[in-house]
Formats: sequence, structure tokens, C-alpha cells
Amino acid sequence: MTSHCGYIALVGRPNVGKSTLLNQLVQQKISITSRKPQTTRHSILGICTDDMYQYIYVDTPGINQNIKKTINKMMNKTAIHVLRDVDIIAFVVDGIHWTDEDGHVLELVRAAKIPCILVINKVDKMADKSALLPYLEAMGQRYSFKAMVPLSAKTGAQLASLQKVLHDLLPAAPFLFAKDQVTDRSVRFLCAELLREKVFRLCGQELPYAVTVGIEKYQDEGTLVRIFGLILVDKESQKRMIIGDSGSKLKAIATDARIDMERMLGKKVFLQCYCKVKSGWADDERLLKQFGYD
Repeated sequence: MTSHCGYIALVGRPNVGKSTLLNQLVQQKISITSRKPQTTRHSILGICTDDMYQYIYVDTPGINQNIKKTINKMMNKTAIHVLRDVDIIAFVVDGIHWTDEDGHVLELVRAAKIPCILVINKVDKMADKSALLPYLEAMGQRYSFKAMVPLSAKTGAQLASLQKVLHDLLPAAPFLFAKDQVTDRSVRFLCAELLREKVFRLCGQELPYAVTVGIEKYQDEGTLVRIFGLILVDKESQKRMIIGDSGSKLKAIATDARIDMERMLGKKVFLQCYCKVKSGWADDERLLKQFGYD
């Protein structure tokens, strides 16, 4: 039998559910999620091998028109760069809520000239399903998509329809990863992402965007892994918010992150977190590269 293998970019504006979709497709938590836009800041591979087919999904940061800080420019650059190097694009939109930012992403898709599937996510939240058909007809006028698939990444409803389309489009090629590999990212990176996810989920609306996370030290001692996590913020006032009253907030963040790390690693984790202030980190290109934003 001939093997099939290819890269599939999951692209779209912020907060349309790309990371949730990736996790569903590979049946494992690879990309962190939260209700806040632009939770995903890096390009992350999720690899799924099924018999003679290897699907290499590329989760990308949400493409944003309003970019001011260097970090946002680098995230946009990452997402746009991915479009040039894949075999298939899965353009994810939030139900039938078309915006100018969706239009901007569509223009990038058009310029890429790569087979594209329109993924209409969050259909489980649609009160009036009858509005879906005219929306699909209108989208068919906008662009010649290879397919248009309504689904729910959260529940997994109609996920099989997307997988069938991808199966038919995947090019004949040798596998690029081992059959049991699920991501190209290191365990250290995944631990940092889990810690950042808890900051996004447990902190206020604006604070997470002033935060980045790194793993300063990772020691695997066999039955125990010792991890030292750094949470970097822009201002002293933000550090106080991260730490909370008598350290309560930082403790809650660390506890939730440790539980997820133990689940991922399958062993006990000792996690120590601390918070530092580095003014202007989001505009410091050198520092951003150190934290993997290049």
C-alpha cells in the first residue's frame, strides 16, 4: 500500500477554536486552550498516524489585523509563514459570524493557492440551524473551497466529516514522523504551555496578555520530575496580581499546572513557580526569541 502524509494548517482569526480542534483530531491535549483570544502563541504540530495515513496538523496563532506589539507581529508572521509550507489549509471560522478579520485571513488563503477546507466551528452553539445553508452558499461565492464542513470541535460532532475530506486530499508521500509520535514539541515546552494556560484561565481579562512563561529548570529523577517555572510580567502591579493575597493566586496556578503535568508525564511532579518583572518584554525581540517566539 502507498503511504500518504502531509501538513495541514489550522488557521483563522483569534478564538475560533483551532486549538480545541487540534486536540480533538489527535485525541490528546497538545495545544492549550482558554476562552481568551490568542491563547495560542506558537506554531504547534499535532501528529496523527492512522494505518498508511499520517496527518501533521499545524496549530497557529490567531491572525490579527490590529498588531501593535512586537510579540503580535511575530505571532502573525508565524501563522502566515505556515501557509506557505503546507499541503492543505483548514480555515476555521466561528459559526456564521463572519468578520473583517475572517476576510483578512481569507485573502491570505487566496494568496497561498493551496487546497483549502472551510471549517465552520461551534455549530453546537447555533440556535437557528436553518441559517447554516444560506451561509454555506454565500461562502461558496467567496472562494472555491475544496469542502465546507460544519462541526463542533468541543463535542466532536461531525469531526468524522472533516477527517474524511482530509483523508481524500492527503498526498502520497512517505511518513515524516514515527508512528507513535504526537507532537514535535519538547516536554519542557509543553510544561511551559500548561503553566501559561493556568495563568490565562485563573487571571483577569487583560493580565494574561502581559505575561509569558518559561521553564528555567527541568530535572527528571525517574519517579519524580522537578520543574522550576518562571512567569514574566511587564509591571510590578501585575506581579502582585499573579502572586495574590499571601501567594494564594500563584499557588492555585501552580497546583492546577502540576496536576496537568503529572497527567501528561505519568509521574509525580514537584513544581516551583516564581514571578519576575521585565518591563517591555513583549517588544523585546531578543527576549521573545529566547522564549521561543521566533
